[in-house]
Amino acid sequence: MNSRSLHRFFTAAIAAAVSALSSAPAAAVAPKPDVLLILADDLGFSDLGCYGGEISTPNLDALAARGLRFTQFYNTARCWPSRAALMTGYYPQQVRRDAVPGVPRSGGRGFRPGWAPLLPERLKAAGYRSYHIGKWHIDGTPLAGGFDRSYYLKDQGRFFNPTQHWLDDKPLPLVPEGTDFYATRELADRAIAFLAEHAAEHRDAPFFTYLAFAAPHFPLQAPAGDIAEYAGEYDAGWGAVRDARWARIRSTGLLEGELSAPERDLGPPYDFPAALEVLGPGEVNRPLPWGDLTPVQRRFQADKMEVHAAMVHRMDREIGRVLRQIERMGRLDNTLVIFLSDNGASAEIMVRDDGHDPAAAPGSAASYLCLGPGWSTVCNTPFRRHKTWVHEGGIATPLVVAWPEGIAAAGGLRRAPGHIIDLPATLLDLAGLPAPEAKPAPGRSLRGVLADDTSPARDAPLWWCHEGNRALRDGDWKLVAAKDEPWALYDLATDRAEERDLAGAQPQRVAEMAAEWEAMMAGFAADARE
Repeated sequence: MNSRSLHRFFTAAIAAAVSALSSAPAAAVAPKPDVLLILADDLGFSDLGCYGGEISTPNLDALAARGLRFTQFYNTARCWPSRAALMTGYYPQQVRRDAVPGVPRSGGRGFRPGWAPLLPERLKAAGYRSYHIGKWHIDGTPLAGGFDRSYYLKDQGRFFNPTQHWLDDKPLPLVPEGTDFYATRELADRAIAFLAEHAAEHRDAPFFTYLAFAAPHFPLQAPAGDIAEYAGEYDAGWGAVRDARWARIRSTGLLEGELSAPERDLGPPYDFPAALEVLGPGEVNRPLPWGDLTPVQRRFQADKMEVHAAMVHRMDREIGRVLRQIERMGRLDNTLVIFLSDNGASAEIMVRDDGHDPAAAPGSAASYLCLGPGWSTVCNTPFRRHKTWVHEGGIATPLVVAWPEGIAAAGGLRRAPGHIIDLPATLLDLAGLPAPEAKPAPGRSLRGVLADDTSPARDAPLWWCHEGNRALRDGDWKLVAAKDEPWALYDLATDRAEERDLAGAQPQRVAEMAAEWEAMMAGFAADARE
């Protein structure tokens, strides 16, 4: 059975499992699971096969078929804030890893306060050994943050020949051009090596493995053979692909409601007009109707999405290799596997690092392509907007969780809202460790959600702020505003697409939620100053 056939098989299996088993009783929670936490970069909500995508992701689809898919899980809309939240359990503003007005050393280069150690440092108390592989993008270095081993690939602008990477916090030589190297494959190799070492030298200890891929973040680069598997897949254009994704999402019961309307006048969050000149006449910085594009533009755009699909497909293949290593170790049944993305798909268009050669094959090392708003709108189906915005398209992530010994509802859906700040709380809980005491964390354990979709009790609404974009979710009500724009109000129970603004009809609710947002911002700023 080839990979595309496997994709169709697992998609059908998930649909059947959801229908038959979504209400199955929970099993007893197993103690101290091993953990494989996988973070994708710039992956859209609907990019995986098990979330409605046409991209072949049989390994992740299989995890979903024997585990859970979350339908309302959130990140922070950007890479480094999400990673800070994932490793600490606090909002990034609390730990100075997103900008806080009036707080020095906050933002993308901020440093955490001493009361916010990283997750692997906390897990040591339960006997865990921790391994980091891939992207970092938070303060400090991995071993200084509590990891026992690390392969840190910083140079995400060169998938074939990186110039900056470290082993156990020590620099490695650059990868020469022409070397048989591809970053996504290399990360799996390193993860497998660390796990094999764990089996040989630390088999009695539980492991926490944090595998942070750079894929499918720009530049869109992938092996030529992987790209060839998607030749012609996107020639019908972004409208047709988006409609097909939405149809699959609805057919599996993942989501209901409406498909958001493409925002034709909304382009990349940052303006780089010089990049458009370098990229040539095929690039388009607005999600225009496909029929309005020239033949050159349609070819250029379809080629880009073929590379994006190849990057996601390759990531899935490498995840499969890592899972097979854990299976060889005899530990897969008690391994909690968590997969999610750091933000929504990106509308950005830029040229950095080694630049872009217009004559180079799309996806090759000499090319520098970005997804752009046309395909980002597709990848974030059915939601509005993109990475950096805190509308649903920027912050909604697929979340696949599998744990054979701890989850009984194989193929189940979890509709309880959750946030990336909840994952550290969950792992500490399952490891038998107490929640932080020096500074109470806003995240809540999802142990109950894994069992029966019971929403965790929260002391406050879910909260977002990034580059002036801000939001608050209280129950099903979401208050959201783009930078320098007024608040809009949506009832997510009936309008996840954020199409019907109710702010004018409910000014009192808007005022109360806005005041709550401001109060939480003030509290986080106070935390950051400590």
